[in-house]
Amino acid sequence: MFASCSTGRIRPSAASVTAGLFLLLGGCGGSDDDPPQAVPLTCADLNGMTVAASSIGLATTGAVVTSTQVVPAAGSGTTAVGEYCRVLGEINPVSANAPKIRFQVNLPTTWNSKAMMFGGGGYNGTIATGTGNVPAGPTDKPTPLGRGYATFGSDSGHQAGPAGSRDGSFGVNDEALRNFGGEALKKTRDVAAAVIAARYGANPQRTYFAGGSTGGREALIAVSTWPQDFDGAIVLYPAWNATALNLHLGRVTQALAQPNGYPSRAQRKVLLDAALEACDGFDNVVDGLISNQSACEARFDPSTATLNGASIVCPAGQNNSNCLTPQMISALKIFGQSTLLPYRLASGENVSPGYTAWGTDLGIPATGMNATQTALQPTVLTLTFGVQQPANPMPPAVDATNTPPYGSTFWDQWVKYFVTRDPNANPLTLDPLNPGPWQQRIIDLGAIQDANKTDFTALRTKGGKVLIAHGIHDGLVPNRESQQFMNRVRSTMGSAAVAEFMRYYEIPGYNHAVSTQFNAAWDSLTTLENWVENGTAPPAQVVADTAAVPGRTRPLCEYPSWPRYNGSGDVNLAASFTCVTQ
Repeated sequence: MFASCSTGRIRPSAASVTAGLFLLLGGCGGSDDDPPQAVPLTCADLNGMTVAASSIGLATTGAVVTSTQVVPAAGSGTTAVGEYCRVLGEINPVSANAPKIRFQVNLPTTWNSKAMMFGGGGYNGTIATGTGNVPAGPTDKPTPLGRGYATFGSDSGHQAGPAGSRDGSFGVNDEALRNFGGEALKKTRDVAAAVIAARYGANPQRTYFAGGSTGGREALIAVSTWPQDFDGAIVLYPAWNATALNLHLGRVTQALAQPNGYPSRAQRKVLLDAALEACDGFDNVVDGLISNQSACEARFDPSTATLNGASIVCPAGQNNSNCLTPQMISALKIFGQSTLLPYRLASGENVSPGYTAWGTDLGIPATGMNATQTALQPTVLTLTFGVQQPANPMPPAVDATNTPPYGSTFWDQWVKYFVTRDPNANPLTLDPLNPGPWQQRIIDLGAIQDANKTDFTALRTKGGKVLIAHGIHDGLVPNRESQQFMNRVRSTMGSAAVAEFMRYYEIPGYNHAVSTQFNAAWDSLTTLENWVENGTAPPAQVVADTAAVPGRTRPLCEYPSWPRYNGSGDVNLAASFTCVTQ
């Protein structure tokens, strides 16, 4: 059972290691008076390590490390990542019919005694490896792994097919669905904690969570449900109101599927240009960004809007690239309006507040963009309206040049595998407002998917902190949902209490994960570390653009404020702007 002894320690073989069982000093030359100390294992020792089901906070049949590999140091400067041990493994389900949870843990040789869990995206299905940056992370600082964090993540309990993060077929399995809903987070964290303790002979001094979109929902679930496990979170564009958002996407999908209801990329540019022409100056400067979005919402209407003096509405019976049909305008207004359900979900939700439609890039041509923008635009296109009109059957998402709207595929998969569990169901005929025999199933899904807890007292009491940010011009997860969430937390806990542990910022021009208008880079991790570890509340924050005008900066304004140009100074410097509310 045991390898040879050295320096007064007994090193167990991998097969003997289980979570919570680490051999101590003594028994091989150590004094009986020596304090207990866990025995660190090498990377190779971890291979084959098992974690007992009893050591995992939610039901599984245990976990096993399936492979380990020492990854040599690479990169330089801000891209440098030191040598680390890459650990892959599986958490076994309770049901024989459920898929495993696959995970990855990265263990730097030079460890900073901290850990970070990474969230996934979409329907997940691929491992969140933890080797990259936090969402909207800075380009001038190392990644968490490069800073010495032990990082980890999982696939949330299923393995996606060719559709990747749009593959919802796992939803037919109850255990896989619960894992995706949030249970995989606790299971993965507990197993990763065991692996980290085995490697270093010590537990992390701090553990954080970073995620965007579905990963943002996961971050909120993690710190609100298991605050004892986390010290803070970086939360970007969180899809916390998942069930109501799916229902809103259903209404949008059905409107876009109508004859003449789906705008081409050129027509979307007409809408974007018209909104910019009408609203760009509301922040006291014309800079290609709409910062005073509330003023734009109050004054811009595509039904009466013009571009260069001409109406953007197509003449009756026409549909061309220079204008939008009445059906398109109707669909876009549905996109931007709230969906109020005539029933209440098990989570308590009954509304999705809709998107910021005016000024958002919903997938326009890349003509005239610089090289960085051109490289990013296919992702913007994929995550927004795509290039194929929604239909039944839904066109397959092959790549950015052959894809329906991301949200429409999400709705399609949700109806087929989460709601009806019938792959032949027609998502264009299920009415989100009046779902008939499927209403109770939809209600029940709210309890599985939504992350709408608004009382973070336990996290606040232990000194945990949360940083949330959302692009105003997000075309996949509405920034209004983050506004809604923040307003509710303040209502539940009181604004003064919330200010002690949570901040919510909005970023003009930033889309979902990437943007060609303002591609955000923000050093949220340093801010979070200073707040949690040093008690330093976030000072005025700055966010940088890496795409449209690389290097330009703006103040990162805490909602409900927005950046207004002071009237003088370099328009590309944050110092020339002030966060205001009117």
